[in-house]
This record gives sequence, C-alpha cells and structure tokens, in this order.
Amino acid sequence: MFQKLGQKFRYFMYGRYGSDKLGQFLLIVGVVLCLLSSFSKLYFLGLLAYVPLIYAIFRMYSRNIAKRQRENQKFLQVIHRFRDRDHSYFACPRCRQKVRVPKGKGQIIIRCPSCGERFSKKT
Repeated sequence: MFQKLGQKFRYFMYGRYGSDKLGQFLLIVGVVLCLLSSFSKLYFLGLLAYVPLIYAIFRMYSRNIAKRQRENQKFLQVIHRFRDRDHSYFACPRCRQKVRVPKGKGQIIIRCPSCGERFSKKT
C-alpha cells in the first residue's frame, strides 16, 4: 500500500522543482513567525507567517525549474556575502559587475575584471 502511494507521489512530483535552501529558509521563517504569534500578543504575525509558507509550497510544486534555480542561486549569493567577513563587494561604475576585494586595505584602486575600468574605493 505504501509503495503504491509513494509511486503516485513520485509521479506527481515528476517535472516539479522540489525543495532547496531558499525553500527551507522560507519554511523556517514561517514556523518561527507562527511560534512568535502564539507566544506573544502580536496576532498579525500569524497571518504574516502564511506568506513565506505559501511561497515555499508554491516553489516546491512549480514546474518552472530554471526560474526557481535562479532564485535559489541569488539567495545563496546573499547568504554567502553575510558569511564572508574577509571581503567587501563593490559594483563597477561602468558595467555594474560585482567585484570582491579584501577588507582592511584602506583606500585601494580596483580594476574590474569584466570591462577593465579602474575605480577607487575604501575597504
């Protein structure tokens, strides 16, 4: 019986995106907001908790896999920047390419690897 149910679920999920780091983050945020609303008098947090939960479920059942992968990649880049304490990130004034430079070097001249533009920033 459970094998048949598992087979039907696999067939249903075929071609759908499934779970990833962004989806897990959204589920955790939704659960935390639910818990905060139940332990405090801020009842609007309970309604606000539905937003990340519904979006996480929408992402899991989505068939637009390429778009969901791009969303997850952007999320992972943002998380990496929060964890990367040794580098600063700047945008090139000409082409808007993101450039990573070491922190604590003072005023430096940065050369964009994409277009070759040179600009000065304080790290």
